[in-house]
Amino acid sequence: MKETPAEIEVLANGIRLAYVKTNSAVGHIAFYFKGGSRSEPGEKQGLAHFLEHCIFKGTTKRSAMSILTRLDEVGGELNAFTSKEEICVHATFLNRYSKRAFELISDLLLNSTFPLAEIEKEKEVVVDEINSYKDSPVDRLMDEFDRLFFKEHPLGVPILGTKKSVKQFNRTDLLRFIQENFTADNLVISYVGREKKAKLLEMCHAMLNGLSPQASNLRFEPPSSYVPFSLRKKESNYQSHALLGAPAPDYPSEDRLAMNILINFLGGPAMNARLNVVIREKHGLAYHVEANYAAYEDAGFWGVLLSAEQKNMDKSIALAKKELNQLYEKGMTALQLKKSKYQFLSQLSIAWESNNARAMANGKTLLVFNRIDPLADTFRKINAVSLAQINTVAKKYFNPKDWSMLVYDKK
Repeated sequence: MKETPAEIEVLANGIRLAYVKTNSAVGHIAFYFKGGSRSEPGEKQGLAHFLEHCIFKGTTKRSAMSILTRLDEVGGELNAFTSKEEICVHATFLNRYSKRAFELISDLLLNSTFPLAEIEKEKEVVVDEINSYKDSPVDRLMDEFDRLFFKEHPLGVPILGTKKSVKQFNRTDLLRFIQENFTADNLVISYVGREKKAKLLEMCHAMLNGLSPQASNLRFEPPSSYVPFSLRKKESNYQSHALLGAPAPDYPSEDRLAMNILINFLGGPAMNARLNVVIREKHGLAYHVEANYAAYEDAGFWGVLLSAEQKNMDKSIALAKKELNQLYEKGMTALQLKKSKYQFLSQLSIAWESNNARAMANGKTLLVFNRIDPLADTFRKINAVSLAQINTVAKKYFNPKDWSMLVYDKK
């Protein structure tokens, strides 16, 4: 497939811009800051996520309603999210409104005032969000698994925080977090659209001049040593839910690409993923079967998620363990690897057709690796993964003695 490579510009103040020119009538922009829930003070759980909410509640020149309508009234979209290691504010818009979108996000990052009445109102909104997660057994399961896996480390803390922690936040907390994390050297801007690169650079200089130059809160403390666990609890669910997992490669690891191929083979989005074929299609035991891989700056874990009727859960777990053990003991076959590579490459190609997905992926990649590899290079790296490499990684990370399991049985 023909690719327009990302161009990377580094401004004098340290801001990094990833730029991709397209002929689409629609533009996409994402502002990424390193500093999600891992950057919170220990007693301020959920502060990064709360800040993400509160930056929409007023600036020195806009009310909350003005912020909400600025892009919406011209058919655009403004949104944000918080993860363990970053905060992102992003927008989609018709290209003629590129400047409007850029100026609006810049205003939020530089000039948010955090009105006290809005802060108190937003606390109730976030508490409702926490309650909605508690209504979702899978979300509860994943949060508890993180807590057990990473123990007291920030990676084990729920991104939303707790009702108690959220209710204690104040304006000073928000301003301090912005001062420590929302800085020029800590910002990546990813743009995909029709606007000229020179115009984007001009907007960066004109609208982000006031960003503090240097972040003071970027060092992540690595998690402590991992100890496997196994826990079953009775919960008020219609189904039973289980999560099996173990340590996996971190972002810098050379094993990361092979692990992505293995997880995609095991329980990726395709209907022919190994666990889906065995547990759902062959035996009809579970409606929801998937495998995931979460990578961080200095840690990672893989997980297999199962949702099934109570009477079928133990059988589903046993089949999942059998497949994991098969990969550990025998690895993939040459034919399985060949097909898995082709499927993975095709999935990447299809995903790359989405300009919004590409804008988000470029921002995340530049933030984490300080580079963006052309898709052709990524394809070469995937094709270069050998059967010996893939099976070495399977042997390293799927050892049964390292497995952990959390199960929510139906009451």
